[in-house]
Amino acid sequence: MQKKSTVAANMLWRFAERSGAQGVSFVVSIILARLLEPEVYGVVSLITVITTILNLFVDSGFKNALIQKQDADQLDFSTVFYFNVGLGVVLYLGMAAAAPAIAYFYHQEYMTPYIRVLSLTLVLGGINGVQTAIVSKRMEFKRFFYATLGGTLVSAVVGIAMAYCGMGVWALIAQRLVNQTIDTLVLWRTVRWRPSLVFSYRRLKPMFAYGSKLLGSSLLDSFTTNLTSLIVGKLYSVEALAYYEKGRNVPFLVVQNLQTAVQSVLFPVIAECQDEEQRVRMILHRSLQTSAYCIFPCMIWLGVCAEPLIRLLFTEKWIAMVPYMQLWCLICAFYLLHTANLQVIQALGRSDIYLKIECIKQGLTLAGIVAAAPFGTLAMLKMMAAVTVVSFGINAKPNEALVSYGLVKQVKALSRILLLNVVMGCAVYLTGFLPVADIGRLMLQAVTGITVYLAGSSLLKLDVFVWLLETVRDMLKRHNQ
Repeated sequence: MQKKSTVAANMLWRFAERSGAQGVSFVVSIILARLLEPEVYGVVSLITVITTILNLFVDSGFKNALIQKQDADQLDFSTVFYFNVGLGVVLYLGMAAAAPAIAYFYHQEYMTPYIRVLSLTLVLGGINGVQTAIVSKRMEFKRFFYATLGGTLVSAVVGIAMAYCGMGVWALIAQRLVNQTIDTLVLWRTVRWRPSLVFSYRRLKPMFAYGSKLLGSSLLDSFTTNLTSLIVGKLYSVEALAYYEKGRNVPFLVVQNLQTAVQSVLFPVIAECQDEEQRVRMILHRSLQTSAYCIFPCMIWLGVCAEPLIRLLFTEKWIAMVPYMQLWCLICAFYLLHTANLQVIQALGRSDIYLKIECIKQGLTLAGIVAAAPFGTLAMLKMMAAVTVVSFGINAKPNEALVSYGLVKQVKALSRILLLNVVMGCAVYLTGFLPVADIGRLMLQAVTGITVYLAGSSLLKLDVFVWLLETVRDMLKRHNQ
């Protein structure tokens, strides 16, 4: 069983990796947004919608299957590696052949070479999948830090240089390809594993039985998540798609860092102690409280401060993005709560339940998107936000039977944190009425939010606040010894 210090250290490494990479990416995105027009982002977003879905096939749930399988050996790893690489190549060839038809569908025939080049990410995804699983299984997340940060820095230089030279779409494509290539090379260099010349269909079959359900769940989630992008790109304009996608970037910058850290570490930890119900329940309780305590204030602050923040970072030409960003903040606020519940279900080996609840949630999302499509992009996004709130209860329901920790207990555990965030949000909102410039207003709103939140945490004596202080204090002591 992983010790608390080991788990916390790995979460910090994973968080540092994501924060460093996303921090650099955020700075780069600001620079590129000033150099490039919204239409450029819209074109790349159209292609990314398809490659994101196909990349799920490349993994096919095998990465999580390798982590969940406690006795996975060299034969298992090699089998999955060859399957992933082979499927990645096949899917790339399919995308290369279908590129003209895809470009014609969007009435953007010039997109054909862009599609063929960006689709190389499918092959790269197949090559580094097993290394990623090994790092997660061994809880060696420090390796991710070097791989991701190295790729992000090099790709940032390439992307900015090409954008400055007027290369438009190619700048964004090159940035993504270089990033993933460096990640892959560094992982192959630092993870001392190489495939053997062996392959076993007998080993692949049970892992596929587990992983295919996760694949089905991921496909449903990715399809419904990206359906709005497809509809916007087809029915409306690439500019509208750019606002939709770009509005998601800022809240995702925050939430993905925490989500990746929690998800990457939580899954192998629960998989290791999956036979101890009380231990799993405690991990879920702590994860929910910590996630809500950290992510809610960030999303509230970003939503309240969206207009001056966008004007300051991206200039006035992106101001139409404000309502998109605010709705994405509401959606992202629930992501970590979803992750905590789903990781328990997944780590306990119940991929069948995982698939069932994904079918329910994505069915609701699909119906909402289709119903709202005639009313515009914001209407679709509002419907997605409503379904996200309902999905919290859907995700929590199975854990009532699995670990005796369902929706009612979870809401009760989060109630005081929610109350504190409402108070903090009101204080930040009222501060925004002060007659100062955007940068001064944002600074005052940040100071107000932090002050109210920490003071409220102390007055309410929140368990999670005390636990986080003790955890940080313990880690600092060990570091100084």
